[in-house]
This record gives sequence, structure tokens and C-alpha cells, in this order.
Amino acid sequence: MGASESKKEQVRVMFNNIAGKYDFLNHFLSAGIDHLWRKRVVKLVMKTNPAYILDVATGTADLAIELSSKTASPIVGVDIAQAMLDVGQQKLLRKGLDQQIKLQLADSESLPFPSAHFNAAMVAFGVRNFEDLDKGLNEMNRVLQTGGIIAVLEFSRPVAFPIKQLYNFYFKNILPTMGRLVSKDRSAYTYLPESVKSFPDGEDFLNHMKNNGFQNVKQERLTFGIATIYTGFKV
Repeated sequence: MGASESKKEQVRVMFNNIAGKYDFLNHFLSAGIDHLWRKRVVKLVMKTNPAYILDVATGTADLAIELSSKTASPIVGVDIAQAMLDVGQQKLLRKGLDQQIKLQLADSESLPFPSAHFNAAMVAFGVRNFEDLDKGLNEMNRVLQTGGIIAVLEFSRPVAFPIKQLYNFYFKNILPTMGRLVSKDRSAYTYLPESVKSFPDGEDFLNHMKNNGFQNVKQERLTFGIATIYTGFKV
């Protein structure tokens, strides 16, 4: 990836390149635990019984598919990487979910929807890829109706010994090596630990949510702090 490219363009190119291997690597490199994390997001979102749901940075639609098992409400998934959406669309067709879940190419920082359009917005492992975090959060707030929930699942940095040390070793050494071997993309799984390291997790992210119109914000640390779910409401 060229240094002159914007982060958005780098992310688009990278995920288009690894789309075919993304699902396998996701589940393999997390030992399948990412599936449990998504189930927890779905449980939190379903507490509000939303009628219309937006899945931002949907990728191959894993979170949208997980949610569809708990609701008949329509779901719209958006992403900037067409190859990821293509893989997701094939999954929807195989599962017979292509009527309930609609995927479209769109920029999370300039969503092509009117204001107050959705009851819930969710994003799994996508906000750290935003070129402008505040712009992305502000857009999700804009398209939510009053009282709508936002749920964000993202990697975070453990602080307790020895999880912190094990996590750092895995992220710096094992994950990039395995990612490169399987995906054949030299940059993608080097980018992952770098993006997690630079992401404002914990209270810092809650402050970003508050600054962009969300209230009653909370965080729930998962699996020794490897990931965190952040929730808030538009008021």
C-alpha cells in the first residue's frame, strides 16, 4: 500500500485483496471465539427489539447473519470493499437470507440514508478502520432514530498480566505470520495489530461516542479484555 494513499483507500484495497480468505482467517485466528462475541452483540441489540437495522462495515455479513437468527426485521449492511460484499452476498444466497439482509457499497463516513432512518446501528471490527472516527460515529448517530441503539464490537488491549504479554506476542508475531501465509497479503495482518494499537479503546472510545451524540454509553470487556462491546443510545 502506497504511503500517499488515504487510509480509506488502503483499507478498501486490503480487504478487497483478502476477501476470499477473510472468514476462514477470522475464525481460525480467534479460535472461533469471534462467533461468541457476535452473539453477545446480537443479544444487546435485541433488547431494544429494533424494526430496522444498519450493519456498518458489514464485511462478509457475519454480524447481520447472526442477528437474522433472532429477528425478522430487515437489515442493511454497508461496506467500502466490494469483494467482501460479494462474499457476503453468496453467503446470504446460500442461507436464503437475501431478502431480509440487503448489502450495498457505501462509505461509513457518508452514509447514503436519510436522517432518523434506523432503530439500531451496529459494527463489528470496523470502527478502527474509519479514516475519521468521529465522522463515522456522527453519521451513525444521524441515521438513527431517537432512542436508537448503537453497538460496537472492537478489539481492545488487555491490561492484566499475563494476558497482556501473551496477547501482545500473539498479535505481533503469530497472527501476522499466519495471516500472510494464508491470505498471501503481506500488509493485511501487519495492519491489524497496528490498527488495534492505535485505536482509542475503553474510556477514550466512550468519550468519542458521547462527543458524537450518544448517551448512556457503556463498555463490556470480553475474554480478558481482548475485545470490548460499546453501547449507547441516541437521545
